[in-house]
Amino acid sequence: MTVSALTRPGERDRAIVKFSEIDWLFALALCLIAGTGALMMFSIAGSSWEPWAGNHLIRFGLCFLAMVMLAMVDLRVWSALAYPIYGIGLLLLVAVEAVGDVRMGAQRWLALGPFSFQPSEVMKLGIVLALARFYHGMSADSARLSWWLLIPLTMIAAPVVLVAHQPDLGTAMLIAMTGLSMVVLAGLSWKVIAAGVISVVAAVPPMVMFVLHDYQRKRVLTFLDPESDPSGSGYHIMQSKIALGSGGFFGKGYGLGSQSQLNFLPEKQTDFIFATLAEEFGFLGCISVLFLYGAVIFMALRIASISHSHFGRLAAAGTTATFALYVLINGAMVMGLAPVVGVPMPMLSYGGTVMVTVMIGFGLVQAVRVHRYSEVTSGSGALL
Repeated sequence: MTVSALTRPGERDRAIVKFSEIDWLFALALCLIAGTGALMMFSIAGSSWEPWAGNHLIRFGLCFLAMVMLAMVDLRVWSALAYPIYGIGLLLLVAVEAVGDVRMGAQRWLALGPFSFQPSEVMKLGIVLALARFYHGMSADSARLSWWLLIPLTMIAAPVVLVAHQPDLGTAMLIAMTGLSMVVLAGLSWKVIAAGVISVVAAVPPMVMFVLHDYQRKRVLTFLDPESDPSGSGYHIMQSKIALGSGGFFGKGYGLGSQSQLNFLPEKQTDFIFATLAEEFGFLGCISVLFLYGAVIFMALRIASISHSHFGRLAAAGTTATFALYVLINGAMVMGLAPVVGVPMPMLSYGGTVMVTVMIGFGLVQAVRVHRYSEVTSGSGALL
């Protein structure tokens, strides 16, 4: 829509109506989570906006504006861009293999002038859009046929293999679990699901022993027995547990967390910021933040349920599944219930790439709400 078009009363009124259709309570919950993250970064930096809290708020502000603008984008545009975004994501992952930057022993980044980004983040959105487009218009019976799985499983496996080779086991797991969630949401037979779960469980031991890199295997073994190397590979989990336990019910108080303030807790502003929160605000603070996460997930799923478009329902539900997996994996990791795999707590942790990905996804969710009465055709992606 052009600026001149908006000067016409009819177009301007429609734009205002669309703007009013945005779920502002949903947006408020996101603001509260991001604000809590900035509050924790301010604390652990010694009551300073530098180097994390200020940048975190600026990034969120820009991402919030992007989410609002993306909410105005018609679902036919999202549908038409689904396969191209997936294809671009795959090409970028291949480019990482060829010319990607190597940091801390992993080749995960592409440089774009003075900036760098992780193409795997593009794929988190691309896999949701591509599978939503694939299953849109497909009958429930067709979605249940096992031979149909060859196409979506190939679509999931290609980026998972490329990301795992970087190596980035956490992101590879997230993409795989998001993709499989989409397949389940599309109506996969429970018999096939049960067979798949049994196969995965049976494949875990040989994968740990013969497929994972040495440091990844060490992480898994450390997860099983962190006390075996408390000053080495088990240090992260041990310090996180100390921070979680020492907070008690009400916490030690804002800015008084010894594990984070004295730098015992590693990655305190990113992967383990939830442990920092637990130490300073205790069980009560953790439950409050988890309530906000639960509210975001509930409202996003409600938006998915009211969409008249199958593409919209799947896209919103898949985006919500990705967000929920972030929360689940990071929470389990911080509590020692899962190996340390480098998955941040979304909106709470410091990190621009993940925030951009999450907020673009929520722009899609808001677009599903704003255009919930639209129907998307299965062919060209045009709206009826």
